[in-house]
Amino acid sequence: MTLPVLICRPGDRGDALAQALGEQGWEVLPLDVMRLEALAEDAAQRQIWLDIDQYHKIVVVSPFAAYCLSEALDRYWPQLPTGIDYYSVGRSTASALHDQLGVRVRVPSPQRGEDTSEALLSLASLARLDHQRVLLVAGEGGRTLLADTLAERGACVTRLAVYRRLYQPPSAAMQQCLANGHYRALIVTSGELLEYLAKWCGPAALNQPLIVSSHRLATLAGRLGFCDLKVASGATPAALVAALDRSCNP
Repeated sequence: MTLPVLICRPGDRGDALAQALGEQGWEVLPLDVMRLEALAEDAAQRQIWLDIDQYHKIVVVSPFAAYCLSEALDRYWPQLPTGIDYYSVGRSTASALHDQLGVRVRVPSPQRGEDTSEALLSLASLARLDHQRVLLVAGEGGRTLLADTLAERGACVTRLAVYRRLYQPPSAAMQQCLANGHYRALIVTSGELLEYLAKWCGPAALNQPLIVSSHRLATLAGRLGFCDLKVASGATPAALVAALDRSCNP
């Protein structure tokens, strides 16, 4: 029997990854442990949308954050204000912003390999930000590296949480699968998700191939006890499929 590849990416991005894996002949099982939920708009968030033209730069950290941003701008700005520079951590987020808003988005150079906050912060246009207003559109929680570093570089940073992550335990069958390592590989692109899943991973699972999207995640995985690590060149489906192929079909 062919062992499945386990994925835990939620929503449309999970569907896209499952499709890309299936097209390459991999059997896929979603773990279905997290979903994303847009936060209800409050007065503070509404004021930020109304004042969006006061920002010099907007940094968006995920495709779902891009979706929430585009929904808000569609409501309040039938015509987008000019003079704003848009940035995203990854190419998937940049594509979402371009598709939904039609804006040009700056992303880390492909030569850097990874879709990470560190790579984004290496852009020359983010090196000095004296007196610039920067809006960081993200989910609740998560890393503070972007906000902290942009502020250290002189920016007045507003971090706006537009969605939250809701976790639920794996099904009984998936818990058993993680406990005994009865799968071909596990693909994870989020540190929070990796830490959440690790509690169900038994010794056999810790020795199964784990595909991650950055060296930062690989370091975290090593601390959690995972032994067979493969770092993809980014978080796109193509990058993750390529890393899986290298790991499991050398």
